[in-house]
Amino acid sequence: MAIYCVGDVQGCLDELLALLALARFDARHDELWLTGDLVARGPKSLETLRFVKGLGAQATTVLGNHDLHLLATASGHAQPKKKDKLEALFAAPDKEELLDWLRHRPLLAEHPRVPLMMCHAGLSPQWDLDHAREAAREVEALLQSDHADWLLSHMYGNEPAHWDDRLAGLPRWRYIINCYTRMRFCYPDGRLDYRAKGSPTQPPPGLRPWFELRPRAEHEPTLLFGHWAALMGNCKVPEIYALDTGCVWGNSLTLLRYEDRAIFSLGCPAYASGD
Repeated sequence: MAIYCVGDVQGCLDELLALLALARFDARHDELWLTGDLVARGPKSLETLRFVKGLGAQATTVLGNHDLHLLATASGHAQPKKKDKLEALFAAPDKEELLDWLRHRPLLAEHPRVPLMMCHAGLSPQWDLDHAREAAREVEALLQSDHADWLLSHMYGNEPAHWDDRLAGLPRWRYIINCYTRMRFCYPDGRLDYRAKGSPTQPPPGLRPWFELRPRAEHEPTLLFGHWAALMGNCKVPEIYALDTGCVWGNSLTLLRYEDRAIFSLGCPAYASGD
């Protein structure tokens, strides 16, 4: 049995299946870990959700910003983005079942047997691992409760941008959601920046990638994340792997096999442009 870890799919199911075949993934024995954003700009969001859900316990995925936006849109709290291709999903007879399954995915996933963890965008530079776990569990519990609709209707916003243990209620939960699903660059004191989305080879003045600012504790699990396609997999911090390589933008879909750190990549057609 092997663990196969894939970057943001965004509805590019044909490319995902081709990449899994290339890497010789066997759904009977292997595990598939995905960094979130299962849906959005690619042509097969509905089929992607059905495929990953159909793998049952063999698949682990986390919530990304596009996944949360889908849930908010389905609940009437956000408008569909022009470049998202979600019409088939909203018309599907199993829509509610798929959305409920998606709502129960974690923000932070940790493997029960090996030192491996995964999130969509990253871990706050102001959190140690215990803080990160506690924060993820708080928001996951809300999303999986009768308060989900309320949270989805209030989660949008850029404030607060700085963590404080005294944060409570909506400001606390909004910060947690933004860290786990939107974060890229930060200021040296850990404050989040939401405007810069380019490559860290030429960072905006005063900003650095979150993974360069967050101290990594000794023996902390290997971390997988997606979201930041402009990185093109170039995260030079040991045992942190950036897996989003911009499949939906016409670049590639990337897979990491955990056991031997082998990388598989497949070029993809472009389906959309923009954020």
